[in-house]
Amino acid sequence: MTDDTERLRRWRLVLGGGDADGLASGPGEGAQVSLGTLDRRMDDALSGLYDAQDGSRKAGLGSSAPKVARWLADLREFFPVDVVRVLQGDAIERLDLQQLLFEPEMLDGVEPDVNLVGTLLTLKGVMPERARDAARAVVRRVVDDLTRRLEEPTRAAVTGSLNRAQRNFRPRPAEIDWDRTIRANLKTYQPGKNTIIPERLVGMGRRRRSLRDLVLCLDQSGSMASSVVYAGVFGAVLASLPAVSTRVVVFDTEVADLSEHLDDPVDVLYGIQLGGGTDINRALAYCQGVIQKPEQTILVLISDLYEGGNEREMLARARTLKDSGVNVIALLALSDDGAPGYDHGVARAFAGMGIPAFACTPDHFPGLMAAAIRGDDVGTWAGEQGLVVRGGGVG
Repeated sequence: MTDDTERLRRWRLVLGGGDADGLASGPGEGAQVSLGTLDRRMDDALSGLYDAQDGSRKAGLGSSAPKVARWLADLREFFPVDVVRVLQGDAIERLDLQQLLFEPEMLDGVEPDVNLVGTLLTLKGVMPERARDAARAVVRRVVDDLTRRLEEPTRAAVTGSLNRAQRNFRPRPAEIDWDRTIRANLKTYQPGKNTIIPERLVGMGRRRRSLRDLVLCLDQSGSMASSVVYAGVFGAVLASLPAVSTRVVVFDTEVADLSEHLDDPVDVLYGIQLGGGTDINRALAYCQGVIQKPEQTILVLISDLYEGGNEREMLARARTLKDSGVNVIALLALSDDGAPGYDHGVARAFAGMGIPAFACTPDHFPGLMAAAIRGDDVGTWAGEQGLVVRGGGVG
């Protein structure tokens, strides 16, 4: 196959063979592109999703779950996993396939990802019995994959910060760290005496406080679906660390404390009802009531900050929490989805209180928790990581 033929073949698959693509016209008017059997199957799979008919958004997949399951199988045959996930998301949005997620055979064929889990959690209240086990299996697969990816970095970052010792260069005899002292004085080694002269002693000193209380306060409005999935997994991982006490609180216009379910992140996610309004003030009031040691508490509010309740009272409550010693952090998103929509006015008000507000990727979250536990300036840390702090200060 010549380079020109291959290039035309690729354009034909991209453009879809419509009348206006310039590649399927008659002799003398354009290039004829011949597709083989495999290419035609790939073209049919893409056409079912992207070829609108009569100006409508509904195309040719039909409405039966078996047909969609076969279509999903074709996608997985033709494209890599990351592309399949994009196509699945487009299908759910463009072709209104949410009803088909109620079919077990459909769920068995999908490539699970965070966005799909968010969709399933949104629909779980209306999902028929026959599809619930399959849906939970999809959620379990995604949660297990995220846990494998995120657990070790989170454990390492958090426990490292909790256990970090403050170096002391005037240690008492019982506090001398001999391994570090020897390494720090190797240049003074005396071969004739086979000894080191310790010009500088390195000691462990007093350890930092090893206990922190963590409160993850999650906005469960529909726009926060991906963030809620990641936060549920992180909450379960953090709860497994004995040196910290972790609480997960979710809210819309009501507040639910899911802390007793943290031994299984799937149970946490199934305790969340995505959608509905937002009452941040009520959620902060609940958190304020359960915080017992403000100066040892880190409160992470994961929300786009659009307040449906009393904004003035919410801001006053946030200031009270901050002034009491609670390390309050506002995450506008905890996901890989890019810059979120958020309430700029509330973000600016938070910045004026010294509460940083920024979006955070899951890969950055362990470092964020480590910085907060160390007592670092979280806004400065975020700026150093390239995370734009909203409302002023950094970025």
